[in-house]
Amino acid sequence: MILLTGASGFLGAKMLEALPKNNVKVVVREYSPLFRPYQTYEYDFSTDTLPLSVFDNVNTVIHSAARVHIMDDNVAEPLAEFRSVNTAGTLNLAKQASDSGVKRFIFISSIKVNGESTTNRNCFTEKDIKNPLDPYGVSKAEAEDGLQTLGKETGMEIVIIRPPLVYGPGVKANFAMMLKLISFGIPLPFGSIVDNRRSMVYVGNLVDLIVKCISHPNAANQTFLVSDDDDLSTARMIKELSNAMGRKNWSLPVSPKLFEIAGEITGKSEVVGRLCGSLKVDITKTKKLLNWTPPFTVQEGFAETAKHFLINK
Repeated sequence: MILLTGASGFLGAKMLEALPKNNVKVVVREYSPLFRPYQTYEYDFSTDTLPLSVFDNVNTVIHSAARVHIMDDNVAEPLAEFRSVNTAGTLNLAKQASDSGVKRFIFISSIKVNGESTTNRNCFTEKDIKNPLDPYGVSKAEAEDGLQTLGKETGMEIVIIRPPLVYGPGVKANFAMMLKLISFGIPLPFGSIVDNRRSMVYVGNLVDLIVKCISHPNAANQTFLVSDDDDLSTARMIKELSNAMGRKNWSLPVSPKLFEIAGEITGKSEVVGRLCGSLKVDITKTKKLLNWTPPFTVQEGFAETAKHFLINK
């Protein structure tokens, strides 16, 4: 039996589709009729403790619930808010799981544990010294440390997965904004951003890896990075998305230097850094240790994402 948290979220909902209904229990913050086929439990990770009966017959926990990274977060103490859910909440759940005899705990972390950029450096790997630079990344890194300590103390197998940007049908935030801009069919000023490379992961590929980690013996007590294994420049990303949406690729050759200047003037250097900079992950270990390759190409992932956007826009 599998216990899945965050089933109402972007990743959790896709994860639920991949798991057999008769072999999964669901933990959500708010109940929905969508979860009627499952044993469902309402739970607030910042305050609640699950009854131990929830873990009856559970061999694996997949923990995808989190307080997600928020642009322009305006809470008074964002680090405390992130720690409450992502660190303390995760470790509280893991302790309950280990006390109940759960064999494996799969934690969906974030590449932000490694840092924010690989511009002017090599790819991120799972061996890198942790270097989180924002409250969300810090909370995930601290949760990883606590889980690994708990695993050593109790024998519960800890599997950590650090995805970069996850996209797919229903994606929100900056990726959704890019889809919206492309859908207008207007010229976009990204044609000269060709030297950067960014790793992303289609939600279908991430789900496939998580499913692999449920039972693969080599996954125990390992940290994995994941991507589509096809890193794109911003210019190529716009081209591929335009093709997926059936739009002409109107890319104007605006110098990346102008974006940097605009970012400094407007105080949006962080946004420009994601647009013009690089963030590459090395998934060699993931592929070799688990004998895994992403089942979907970037083109297939973009096609499904674009199809959903055009239908629902």
